[in-house]
Amino acid sequence: MAKRIAVVGAGTMGQGIARVAAQVGHPVALHDADQEALAKALRTIDASLERGIERGELELAQRNAARRRIEARAELEGALSGADFVIEAVVENLEVKRELLARIEDHVAADTVLSSNTSSLPIARLAEGLRRPDRLIGMHFFNPVHIMRLVEIVVHPKSAAEARTRTVELARALGKEPIVVRDSPGFATSRLGVVLGLEAMRMVEAEVASAQDIDKAMELGYRHPMGPLRLSDLVGLDVRLAIAETLHRELGGEQYRPPAILRDKVARGELGRKSGRGFYAWPEEAGR
Repeated sequence: MAKRIAVVGAGTMGQGIARVAAQVGHPVALHDADQEALAKALRTIDASLERGIERGELELAQRNAARRRIEARAELEGALSGADFVIEAVVENLEVKRELLARIEDHVAADTVLSSNTSSLPIARLAEGLRRPDRLIGMHFFNPVHIMRLVEIVVHPKSAAEARTRTVELARALGKEPIVVRDSPGFATSRLGVVLGLEAMRMVEAEVASAQDIDKAMELGYRHPMGPLRLSDLVGLDVRLAIAETLHRELGGEQYRPPAILRDKVARGELGRKSGRGFYAWPEEAGR
C-alpha cells in the first residue's frame, strides 16, 4: 500500500524528493509557506519529468500519474494531514529545523515517522525539542535526487528500532540504496565529501589548476563519476559552506575550515547551478 508522504520544504532537495516519491506511486503533499517557492518547485518538477520522457526514461502516462500524485500545500497542517511519513527538507540550520520539527509533531499521528534531510546537523540535537524523540531519523538524500541512488539513514541514541526499519523500507521503496550510520558530525558522506570539495576549492584559489582540470583529474584518475567542484555546484555552494562551518565548529581541524573563495562566491550570490554560476557557468538555470 502506498504511503502518504509529506515533504516540508520545496527547495532543491524537497522538490527532488517529492518527484521521486510520486514517481514510484506515493501520494505526496509538498509544503512551503512561500507560494512562489511552491510554484517554482512545481515548474521544476514538470521540467524534470519532461526531460525524463525525452531521454526515454518515462512514458507520458507515467509522467502524468506522477504529477497528479503531487499536491502543493502552503498550509503546514493541511500538508501533514494523514501523513504516514514526513520528510523535512528546509534550510541547513539547527534552530530552524528544530522549531519546524516541533510544529510538525503537533499535527501528525502518533505512529508517523519524522525524518530530517540534513547533511551534517546532529539528529540527536534536532530531536531534543520533540515529545517523541524516538521517532525522528536522519534521511540524507543526494542531489539530484532522481539520479543519485544513495540515502544515508542516521540513527541517534533514542531512535526507535521501528522508525529505523520503516525508514530503510521507505528508502528502498523509493528505489534507493540505504546505508545506516551512527549520529556524528557530518555522518559518513559529508565528512568525507566536504574535505575533498574544500581542498579542490583551495587548489583553485592557489591557481594549482582550473576547476575543470581538477575535476577531470578525479574523474579520469580516480574514476569519480563527477569532479568535486562540479558536484559542489550541484549541491549548492551555500549548502557546502553551511556544512563546512558545522563540521569545523563540531570537529575542528583545518581541513573543514571554509576557504575564502567559497565564502566570497556565496557572498556574491554565486551558489552554483541554482543561481546560474558557481565554479562553473550554468546559464540555462539562471532565472528559473
